[in-house]
Amino acid sequence: MAGGPLSGIRIADFTWVWAGPYCTLQLAHMGADVIRIETATRPCVTRMLPPWPGGKPAGLDSSGYYNQYNQGKRSLALNFSQPGALEVARALIAKSDVVTNNFAHGVMDRLGLGYEELRKIKSDIIMISLSGYGDTGPYRDYVAYGPAQVPLCGLSSLTGYIGGPPMHAGYSYADPNAGVHGAFAVLAALYHRELTGEGQYMDMSQWECAMAVLPEGIMEYTMNGTEPQRIGNRDPWMAPHGIFRCKDRAEKVLGFTIDQFVAVAVSDDAAWQRMAAAIGRPELAHDPKFAALAARKSNEDELESIIESWSIGQNAPQAAGILQNAGVAAFVVADNKYLSEEDQHLKDRGYFVNLPHPVVGTRQHCGIPWKMSATPIAVRSAAPTLGQHTHEILSQVLGLPEAEIARLRESGALE
Repeated sequence: MAGGPLSGIRIADFTWVWAGPYCTLQLAHMGADVIRIETATRPCVTRMLPPWPGGKPAGLDSSGYYNQYNQGKRSLALNFSQPGALEVARALIAKSDVVTNNFAHGVMDRLGLGYEELRKIKSDIIMISLSGYGDTGPYRDYVAYGPAQVPLCGLSSLTGYIGGPPMHAGYSYADPNAGVHGAFAVLAALYHRELTGEGQYMDMSQWECAMAVLPEGIMEYTMNGTEPQRIGNRDPWMAPHGIFRCKDRAEKVLGFTIDQFVAVAVSDDAAWQRMAAAIGRPELAHDPKFAALAARKSNEDELESIIESWSIGQNAPQAAGILQNAGVAAFVVADNKYLSEEDQHLKDRGYFVNLPHPVVGTRQHCGIPWKMSATPIAVRSAAPTLGQHTHEILSQVLGLPEAEIARLRESGALE
């Protein structure tokens, strides 16, 4: 497959769910031939998750979740409970550069596909395991789930309102974060192999990746012996800082009224003076309760009430525009309709892609958030249906004769 900086690199992708497929999605975006090994006997759980076109499940190939995170990949169906499947996997690895998985520690070894075995197949192979907790330590055999990793990494302890309990961050942040870390590690290993000819094994912990993006909480404790307090949408050093209610959307979506908000961040007293004028209350810039940061922090409840009394009369894009024009950091709290249909910047950059899929037709998906001048990239294809490329891979990549492919199919190894 031509195009992209990783053109010519092949990934034997044993990942599933979210963290692993998100890792290999980045590699597919960069031009790698990512071959996802799947089975209909135990399909990836994301093939059974919403959203579905029309709001109703329609088989293993209709999930918007799966189809988002597997764009540009190929699918090879292998049933490892049947003879012949393992040999096909080993043959594919012999023709691959990287092997990826995000199973718990030891699963690939039990399949007969641990790193030491893979080195016997291809001495310079690169392998990464994006397990929940890594290959060492007392948690290594635990299965990881994104919703559990949010509180485990410390994010929940920092999230919540004043006086309230820890809260979930809204989605399973640890998964895609681990995927990006994994893709970065693979690129580094490929670069090392280019320089030295050496492959290597990478033991990655999703949990540690999530902790790496939350240094303020850990540093507050290690340096000062204190725990950061939950402060909702506020900021320790800025005021006002938060989200403020605006008019509801004029139109309903599927019969529901949609709330709208504007996000505001005032970094200093000069920005506050501009904001006060923009909302029609210039006298607040000189009011002793609000003129200086310390005073605004001391009177933050009243300050936020004043701002919301203004924002509630505006629609969100209007409020954001008024503040932006005054030099105040503000933006619409974007809902999915806004992102998908209304934001002109995303349209101009061509972020969303619309590619035909053999089951669900042409659907909009998030695309590639970076552009490259020397090696142009694009989402090359919609996500594969389960096993869509099995025959293609066996015949063209592995060079198996038709009689052997037929024998494997008859044995159940290609399910």
